[in-house]
Amino acid sequence: MRRLFWIIIFSISMALVEAGVVIYLRDIYYPEGFSFPLAIITTRHFIFEIARETATILMLISVSALIGKRFWEKFAYFLIFFGFWDIFYYIWLKIAIEWPLSLLDWDILFLIPLPWIGPVIAPVTIAIMMILAGLFILFLFKRGYDFRPSFLAWVMTIIGTLIILYSFMRDTGASLHQHMPLPYRYEALIAGEIFYILAMFISWKNTVYKSG
Repeated sequence: MRRLFWIIIFSISMALVEAGVVIYLRDIYYPEGFSFPLAIITTRHFIFEIARETATILMLISVSALIGKRFWEKFAYFLIFFGFWDIFYYIWLKIAIEWPLSLLDWDILFLIPLPWIGPVIAPVTIAIMMILAGLFILFLFKRGYDFRPSFLAWVMTIIGTLIILYSFMRDTGASLHQHMPLPYRYEALIAGEIFYILAMFISWKNTVYKSG
């Protein structure tokens, strides 16, 4: 519980730093308020945004590696870190600039390898699932089980991830050419998350059966 407490504190603090950077960028490129179509940013800002996002992921990985002892324990902490960071990023934006107005507002989610765009509800629900998955893995370790995802679980996780990534990156017109976005494919998000749930269920059965 002490580790989880400090994980949450770190995630919340990191989310505030991230939100602060985004607020400054929006003041520069969206002085009237963030909205689509996307504004064109300078090459220097774009390069540093890519670097910042990469550094953020490396920070989450580094802290998770320091806290966890085994690979899957480290991975579980990473999921929890990422989930709380992503959720509180939007909470800080809501507190600071009263955005998003609703979970259906669109946002730029990530930039690598192409800009990811979609409604806020998509990353938030994924973040919640990441937190639950991380806690689930830690719970299994606490009960004396060695987490053992099966090959089928890996396949389902990959399929779910590809489906969700497609929902974020399919509209290259809106993300690269300043068009208004096409309607979001919520069915793709739901399908991807179902694959995640099935993968965790299969992993649970495989873990309990093999360890037992």
